[in-house]
Amino acid sequence: MTKLNSARRRNTLGHLALYLVLLSFFSGSAKSAIEYTEAQRDTIVELVDQLQERHYAKLNYNDVLSSEHLDHYIDTLDPAKVFFTAADIAHFEKFRLVMDDQLPKGNLSAGYSIFNRFHERMQVRLENVLKTLPETIAVFDFTRDETFSLDVESRQWAKDQAELDDRWRKQLKNQVLSLKLAGKAEDEIGPIIEKRYANQLKNVKQYNSQDVFQIYANSLTELYDPHSNYLSPRTSENFNINMSLSLEGIGAVLQMDEEYTKVARLVPKGPADKQGDLHPSDRIVGVGQDSEGALEDVIGWRLDEVVELIRGPKGSTVRLEVIPAKTKSTDERRVITIVRNTVKLEEQSAQKEVLEIPNGEDLIKIGVIDIPAFYIDFDAMRRGEKEYKSTTRDVKRLLQELENEGVDGIIVDLRNNGGGSLQEANELTGLFIEYGPTVQIRHSSRRVWRDGKRLKSPYYEGPLVVLVNRLSASASEIFAGAIQDYERGIIVGDRSFGKGTVQTLIPLAEGQLKITESKFYRISGDSTQHRGVVPDVEFPTLYDTKELGESSLEHALNWDQINPVRYRRYGDLSTVLPAIRAHFEARTERNPEFVFLEEQVNLAQQTRDLKELPLNEVARLALRESQEEKALSIENKRRKAQGEELLTSLELDTDKDEEEAEHSDEPSDSEIDEEENDVLLTEAGNVLADVLLLRQERYAIHDEERVQ
Repeated sequence: MTKLNSARRRNTLGHLALYLVLLSFFSGSAKSAIEYTEAQRDTIVELVDQLQERHYAKLNYNDVLSSEHLDHYIDTLDPAKVFFTAADIAHFEKFRLVMDDQLPKGNLSAGYSIFNRFHERMQVRLENVLKTLPETIAVFDFTRDETFSLDVESRQWAKDQAELDDRWRKQLKNQVLSLKLAGKAEDEIGPIIEKRYANQLKNVKQYNSQDVFQIYANSLTELYDPHSNYLSPRTSENFNINMSLSLEGIGAVLQMDEEYTKVARLVPKGPADKQGDLHPSDRIVGVGQDSEGALEDVIGWRLDEVVELIRGPKGSTVRLEVIPAKTKSTDERRVITIVRNTVKLEEQSAQKEVLEIPNGEDLIKIGVIDIPAFYIDFDAMRRGEKEYKSTTRDVKRLLQELENEGVDGIIVDLRNNGGGSLQEANELTGLFIEYGPTVQIRHSSRRVWRDGKRLKSPYYEGPLVVLVNRLSASASEIFAGAIQDYERGIIVGDRSFGKGTVQTLIPLAEGQLKITESKFYRISGDSTQHRGVVPDVEFPTLYDTKELGESSLEHALNWDQINPVRYRRYGDLSTVLPAIRAHFEARTERNPEFVFLEEQVNLAQQTRDLKELPLNEVARLALRESQEEKALSIENKRRKAQGEELLTSLELDTDKDEEEAEHSDEPSDSEIDEEENDVLLTEAGNVLADVLLLRQERYAIHDEERVQ
């Protein structure tokens, strides 16, 4: 049986629909078996047919895929291996090579049989946990030397109920210790955990056939690729609501990660993004209303229930208790206060600033254009309005303004830009090239068509750098890839997300199928899928690539190539890149801010590499203190290099900071730090300055040779 890939459980983009009904604990009734309907028989026949005929991967649902379907379905139901035993898994072996024969005929008996066994095991387990919880917690000995395993991938199925009991004992003990070290009072811990499992049991008893069908169907669709999903009628409605309301509330896209609600990404310029404390991969464990409302523990809740708590009217306040992404354990908590609002189009518009880079006694002026998203007002365009708003129109105006200000070069900042309009990605590229193709799109029929700038016209010809990171996706990757292929500019930053696929919605007898039907390719013939755009100059990654990015998703389509198209190269960057990289490495080795960033990244990686947590309180505290000491040492190393006062602790008086911020019209310290100490943007400016200076040197050598 294939091992559970933890990356599959941490999907970042495009899985909101599936996880509206998944939360590691499910709902239903153990008193009677859940059965499938006639409509679901018709739906599964259509779904299998559409997957085989229209999906880009062109996979046949045969014995091989049937075997994978069984493994994936079981892993989806019980990813932590805490409900099924080895005997249950052996019983399911009879379905391994028959599911591909059953589903095309509308026979769902295998999936429902497996689920009903799981459903029974789960309800009995949760009832027993709740019945014995006070006694279980009372006898926990936190002086005993034992550990809680974080490595579920290598975990085997329990050989019997006794082994499962011990897994649950350790799981509960870890939860109690985490709450204790998070500052919860002893008399609060039991009720918190009891409420958590009671809510899960309530969900179990509410489970229905539609929910089971969606899980079973999606365990098949995700074998084709992680962005292909079946949406039940209920989930289709919620999916559409979430898409239309993604710019309301706090401006965060959420997904499930086992029993936690995890931040997949932040909407650029949304309330959470502007507040600055919530980050991708943070796990939300509590939600409170207003500035003083009690924090409701939401571990084990369904995603739609958590979203409902977080949403609220514009101007109201929500407080989120989160486990920061950088920590491996659940001991560290942070409370973040966010004022709900809507994201206005003008706030997501491209913005400009001027960066001044020292060059001896002179300053090199660099124009920066920050593009949070690829937007266009389609309604205004369809109405025939001449001045409709779009990314390209805004950037064209900003380019002209920056040129009038006498900048020496341009940085296009695409960090955290998750994409948007393909049309705008193509037209934006046209501002930096004379004419030519921008992207190739290959359909599942294997037909390829191209898009780009068809007519010659004036363009910005000056030096150009494009700054990307792991959250630059889709349309951002098309633009960055085209600039790189044309050798029109230098790409710097982190490897981009790697989503190079296109989905379409197909109505079924019941619900919809979101299916991957096409794939993006660069003009060089390289796909943007999986690999993303690899920068010419790579900065340290701020994100865990096992948690974020297409490569973190199980069954993601592979990177590949098709035929390139003929295109003009605007520069011979291969001759200057070695020198650019050498300057970059020499400069960042002695830059305390950059060294600090690299050491933070390394420390976060060490934390993520932990395979187990001590359940001994003293050892657990020692582990946490060791991590805090390392973080403090890294911070003080930076401060010493900068001539700043050293710290004795990294703890901040956040309540005081928030209170002061509420009564001040001045930007907060975090906002000032972000503006003044964006080390990555500054380093992108340094790279562009190197390009300018190297160009001047080459011109000087050329002039000298010509004189001789």
